[in-house]
Amino acid sequence: MARTHELADYRNFGIMAHIDAGKTTVTERILFYSGKSHKIGEVHDGAATMDFMEQEQERGITITSAATTTIWNGKRCNIIDTPGHVDFTIEVERSLRVLDGAVCVLDSNQGVEPQTETVWRQGDKYAVPRIVFCNKMDKTGASFEQCIKDIKERLGARPVPIQLPIGAEASFKGIIDLVRMKAVVWDNEELGAKFHDEEIPADLKDAADQARAEMIEACAELDDQAMDDYLNGIEMSNDTIKRLLRKAVLNASFFPVLCGSAFKNKGVQPLLDAVVDYLPSPLDRPAIKGIDVKTGGETTRPSSDTEPLALLAFKLMDDQYGILTFCRIYSGTLSKGTSLLNSTRDKTERVGRMVLMHANNREEISDAYAGDIVALVGLKETRTGDTLCDASKAVILEKMEFPEPVIEMKVEPKTKADQE
Repeated sequence: MARTHELADYRNFGIMAHIDAGKTTVTERILFYSGKSHKIGEVHDGAATMDFMEQEQERGITITSAATTTIWNGKRCNIIDTPGHVDFTIEVERSLRVLDGAVCVLDSNQGVEPQTETVWRQGDKYAVPRIVFCNKMDKTGASFEQCIKDIKERLGARPVPIQLPIGAEASFKGIIDLVRMKAVVWDNEELGAKFHDEEIPADLKDAADQARAEMIEACAELDDQAMDDYLNGIEMSNDTIKRLLRKAVLNASFFPVLCGSAFKNKGVQPLLDAVVDYLPSPLDRPAIKGIDVKTGGETTRPSSDTEPLALLAFKLMDDQYGILTFCRIYSGTLSKGTSLLNSTRDKTERVGRMVLMHANNREEISDAYAGDIVALVGLKETRTGDTLCDASKAVILEKMEFPEPVIEMKVEPKTKADQE
């Protein structure tokens, strides 16, 4: 099976947040809207995908999978689930290692919370490009301004709004897109609600003009030509703004801030657009470093199908089919039935089956390429953080750092029967 999307069209990203900021709801809505407007995996009728989601709605889907593949605007998005509880666990470290970018979700009523600070620091540690989504704008006490202030004061980061909310709390009805200078208003709060562009409300026009001017000024600082044009009073084109916002995200010069309410189905589609427009593809990230097994010297594996095969196992899950090993392929191509070297443990593994996880189904695949995140079935020896690679060009990718355990326990069965 040939590659369906170019590497530049991949977005491997995670959603990081404090517990209860609405991470699951945001993820769920992303899957709902991308699954609804595009056919997931195989060619379904749109209806089948919708039905699936509707049965699940009352229960609220939590992605059980560690990584889910979906399509938006022709880009292939791999959403990697990052755990909400950050007790400096290996879970988050391991998720951040395989991400190319992240969406940091805030609760607009609470602003930056202690866990937000922790995840943000870990994002800094791995230099993960981020955009910020102020969720729960419909909640009593929600304040977009307070979120912006918190990001500056508590995270020591530089936020630049690229949207403004229209209303807040119960009267929250949409957003102002500062790049296009249009108001985006949702017709109602149902799932799959329609939305449309309209002119910016008169009472918000001044605030929008000021916020846009600040956004353009922040963008102009990143590019000499743009700065010259800005100082000479030449209007910056929307394409230039987008290009410079993307540059800012990649360099962490500043962090674009968006807003919405995932629960009320407002603001999710523009968030997906921002993921596609501003978060990096694997090609925008530095090549992963590793140790050459033969020479012991440092080497790299750039994101490319033509490089030697190297993948990192970042999560193991039990499943009705056996153990699923989730892997990020950094370089090369992987086919079903291939024998791989687990260079971390010096063992040989054979790939029995390979699956892509979607929101509502799994797709058996026979080939996977650089940038893909796949689940392998049938690996015997591989553990989290192990490198799997081409035996003839063996490499051990950067090791994950495991925090020291805080508590150690031993469990023994009481009786012989329990033991058996």
